[in-house]
Amino acid sequence: MADFCILQVLRKTVMLICKVIGDIVSTVKNTEFTGKKILIVQPLDLEGRTSGEAFLALDSVQAGAGDRVLVMKEGGSARIVFNNNKIPVQAVITAIVDGVDMDHKANR
Repeated sequence: MADFCILQVLRKTVMLICKVIGDIVSTVKNTEFTGKKILIVQPLDLEGRTSGEAFLALDSVQAGAGDRVLVMKEGGSARIVFNNNKIPVQAVITAIVDGVDMDHKANR
């Protein structure tokens, strides 16, 4: 099991620490995305190293390139963040991460 997992539901990773590595510019898109920013995020392990494939996430916290962020990667929960059951979203950025503190001994 990858160590970038923070929370799992039924063995599916639903929260990840990621780094914003880019953004998507689109003039034609689903109307539910109007006024919302789509970012490209790269999962990180707990040491801050790249871990896994990059994916798209809808921004809810005004994140930008280079930010470490907390991503909810589960559609139903992601839609709750925007209070919109119609929005076609699988992943949403829910926080900008200032730091990660953990007891490495507890993880052995």
